[in-house]
Amino acid sequence: MTTVIYDDIYLKHDTGPHHPETSTRLINTIKYLRSTGVWQKLDIKKPRPATEEEISMVHSTCHIDKVAEIARMGGGYLDPDTYVSSNSFKAALYAAGALLTAIDLLMNKKANNAFCLVRPPGHHATPIKGMGFCLLNNVAIAAKYIQSKYNLERIVIIDWDVHHGNGTQDTFYEDPTVMYFSIHRFPFYPGTGEKEETGKGNGSGFTINIPLTYKTEPQTFLKIFDDIMEKRIKPFKPQFILISSGFDAYHLDPVGGLGLGTSDYNVLTKLTQNIAEDCCEGRIVSCLEGGYHLLDLPKCIEEHLNGLLNEK
Repeated sequence: MTTVIYDDIYLKHDTGPHHPETSTRLINTIKYLRSTGVWQKLDIKKPRPATEEEISMVHSTCHIDKVAEIARMGGGYLDPDTYVSSNSFKAALYAAGALLTAIDLLMNKKANNAFCLVRPPGHHATPIKGMGFCLLNNVAIAAKYIQSKYNLERIVIIDWDVHHGNGTQDTFYEDPTVMYFSIHRFPFYPGTGEKEETGKGNGSGFTINIPLTYKTEPQTFLKIFDDIMEKRIKPFKPQFILISSGFDAYHLDPVGGLGLGTSDYNVLTKLTQNIAEDCCEGRIVSCLEGGYHLLDLPKCIEEHLNGLLNEK
């Protein structure tokens, strides 16, 4: 059974008019998935909020307090791209909590895998600041939670968003227990993610960055992804796989600039599932990051979900 974690609180994170990271992304996705019948095949669950103790495993008290205070005061900007509305901090707690809810379901054999249909996204949020539409780093908090609650030693985070997840990298750059693999457009926002960025100290070799040039063809993207999964991820023998599932590498995305088609997300998902089946009893929790084509984002997510459902 594939579980989707969703709550209407995500629609209350108000980024203002003309912002690409809008609640319409989720509204359109749910409407489309219902129309195709995919939604009816899924086990839909509501999340719990992450606690302050849980988000503090990644984020500084100063950062948490700043986001909470801006929300309490009615709203404001963390940076020119990242708006916090009155409900944004609550939405961010439920976004992080969605992954924790999903992890508990998987670890207790109540779901095979899960997709968290959440916003705000998370992978640009560093331990000390939010940026790039992101307030809290959902996958980083999830990785820390898996390790602290379930004592699993080896976690992989796969990030196929078109942007490099600088916040996730910063969190685990010196940590050999969490392997971070990002395949992204470069040079591009946020300016990090060069191939030479491979980790530091004990974490050296546990960060894998694959920078791709503008309009890279899908066959090239998929070939490189498959090679890294087989040669680097599989030998690490992950005990749990988290996915930062951005869909802005889609070829018509207004922000992205890479070349993937909708069906390529099905392929990426199945390649990841193959490793998960071999290494960690299929344990995958995927989390929405970017993806800004309001009509085709739902189709990309449908392909991802069909992969998780083992369909097509």
